[in-house]
Amino acid sequence: MRAETRQAARAATREVMREAGEEGSVYRQEDDYDRGMPYDPSAFPPFAVTVDLVVLTVRRHSLCALTVRRAEPPFQGRWALPGGFVRADEDLAQAAARELAEETGLRVHDPLAPAQDNGAHLEQLATYGDPKRDPRMRVVSVAHLVLAPDLPAPRAGGDAGNARWVPVDELLQQGGYGRDGEPVAPLAFDHAQILADGVERARSKIEYSSLATAFCPPEFTVGELRRVYEAVWGVALDPRNFHRKVTGTPGFLVPTGGTTTRQGGRPAQLFRAGGATLLNPPMLRPEV
Repeated sequence: MRAETRQAARAATREVMREAGEEGSVYRQEDDYDRGMPYDPSAFPPFAVTVDLVVLTVRRHSLCALTVRRAEPPFQGRWALPGGFVRADEDLAQAAARELAEETGLRVHDPLAPAQDNGAHLEQLATYGDPKRDPRMRVVSVAHLVLAPDLPAPRAGGDAGNARWVPVDELLQQGGYGRDGEPVAPLAFDHAQILADGVERARSKIEYSSLATAFCPPEFTVGELRRVYEAVWGVALDPRNFHRKVTGTPGFLVPTGGTTTRQGGRPAQLFRAGGATLLNPPMLRPEV
């Protein structure tokens, strides 16, 4: 019965296309492919797929993004987000993990691994497909968001001339000046939009999830976690209220039993990330 239904549907489709005078359409190619006839890729417009990475970390109490200077056209000499073309033998997640390793030396976090310090958080952000976003050809970019603790100086890879960490507020201001007094040129391609989307994703997700701990080392203090929230949100938080909220949220933090004096002053209690992925109640972002 199902086979008869499929045959009837195909016959009806062919009849409609004949009446419309569109015998060379995709319907004809799909029907030919079903019968084992050769597939003709030239019948479809060519395009490439890339992965671009919004790599965020907190350095010197500022939310920073990784940027690379392009060594080749297009946009030669301009700063851009790290990324590259997806290879024929890899899927999107593999391509993003490869680019991350090439640019930072980081590996992607494995949720099944028992170790706490086992890689950076990576998630798919969004897809960008404006036909004119790349002057070379039609290129669709699948952007990914990467969050990691304070990272060392990056190394350039691929077609990048050099790499650096830059505060996101400098990168997102058009026509402004950086902390070094130099003019801030717009990022290449549509990377300013991708960066803005990635930053907003991070800001919103740390409200209702435990994602803020991805910016922290395996063991951290409440003060260090508070500075992550302050850097990502760009606001100052009351230390006492913050301590009460995070320690009172079930599954958010787990005491390790240790203390540290790395912040100076009295020993501070150390915590690690708990098992909760969603926070109840959430950490509401203050209005600014």
